[in-house]
Amino acid sequence: MKLLTEELEMEFEKYPLYSQDGKGLNAEVIAKFYNPYGHGTWLITEGERQDNGDYLMFGHVQLSNPHEAEFGYVTLKELESIEIKAKLNGIPFTIGSIERDTYLPKHCNLKQAMELSNIKIPQYLVDIQQEDDEIEVDDELEM
Repeated sequence: MKLLTEELEMEFEKYPLYSQDGKGLNAEVIAKFYNPYGHGTWLITEGERQDNGDYLMFGHVQLSNPHEAEFGYVTLKELESIEIKAKLNGIPFTIGSIERDTYLPKHCNLKQAMELSNIKIPQYLVDIQQEDDEIEVDDELEM
């Protein structure tokens, strides 16, 4: 499967690196990449083409242990280079690679994408969201 499409490139132009900084769970997810055979989900919220033609992307990454999920950077070439391997009768072989979720709804925010992907939302993100909601409510009351 091709991970980067023309449509995705246009989305990255709308959401370059740091463009959704501070949005927390309300950040729009541009793409979801995942391991169809096991652990590994990348919820990408920003990305930019680099001088070498590769894309540097930022988002929430959960590789295996949900307690070790984090925000971070990954390049398109890194995702494309991942080979999913297995063994049959002691002989290793490649069974697949990272795929792009073509069913992720358009304009899905990080909270929705996590829920759809069965990723537990980290408590610190919930706390930040609640603080932001309180600030918005207070601002509205002062008007």
